[in-house]
Amino acid sequence: MKKPVWIGLGVLLLAVGGVWGLQGLGVFGGSAMSGKTLWAVVGPIVAVVGVILVVIGLRMSPRR
Repeated sequence: MKKPVWIGLGVLLLAVGGVWGLQGLGVFGGSAMSGKTLWAVVGPIVAVVGVILVVIGLRMSPRR
C-alpha cells in the first residue's frame, strides 16, 4: 500500500475509535452504543490501531 493510504486509514480509525470510546463513556448520547462498557473499551483499542497505522505511514520511505 502507498503512504497516503496508510495515513488515511489510520486517521479514519483514530476518529472512529475516538467517537466509539466517547459514546461508550456516555459523552455522546443518543445511540444504542451510549453508556456501554464494550464501546468504552473497543473505541480506544481501535484508536490505538489507527495511531499505529499513521506512524507506519509516516515512517515509510518514498518509493523511487
